[in-house]
Amino acid sequence: MAPRLRQVPRAEAEAPLVRLLYDHLFDGRDPVAEPGTADGTSGDWWTVFALVPDVLDHAVKGFGLYLSPDRKLDPRLRELAQARVGWASGSRFVFSQHCRALRSMGTPEELIDAVAHWPASTVFEETERLVLAYADCLVLDRGRVPDGLFAALRDRLGDEALLELTYVATMYLQHAVMSRALRTESDDRPEPVTELIVDATGTPP
Repeated sequence: MAPRLRQVPRAEAEAPLVRLLYDHLFDGRDPVAEPGTADGTSGDWWTVFALVPDVLDHAVKGFGLYLSPDRKLDPRLRELAQARVGWASGSRFVFSQHCRALRSMGTPEELIDAVAHWPASTVFEETERLVLAYADCLVLDRGRVPDGLFAALRDRLGDEALLELTYVATMYLQHAVMSRALRTESDDRPEPVTELIVDATGTPP
């Protein structure tokens, strides 16, 4: 099933950023005629966002922001939160991409598999459990966070890292919602969150 919005073929990609990203991600191919990126996704997120280059630019800058070495938040905690946001919001794309990121950091498979059912798992240490609970509050309770949870997480992370966690997690809630609404990437089939698959290879189902 194709995305709900038109994709921009290479011949119509006039913005320098779009051409640069197409070259980088698709090895010179027309990503509409020959879809597919090196990490196993179709790549239609990029070709849809190319419709409005300054929106694409804003999104790409967001990726650069959370990956900056200036961040105080531990990268593994960040990726745990992003993966859980993907699961809790029902986004196959966000969930699978951040499971892959966790795997690239050397995170044990049993921990990655347990993101989906973290309250019933014993593999997470206390700070990781607090981060996962916080991600659930951001997504499932729309930001209503109990004082006790917030205080415990603030005590573990500090103010700056907790702000970064909140910003990045909710940024990926936005991406999850948009991907499902526009049916880009592996979110092209509306299915309940309980049918999301923890893929051991990290490849979106």
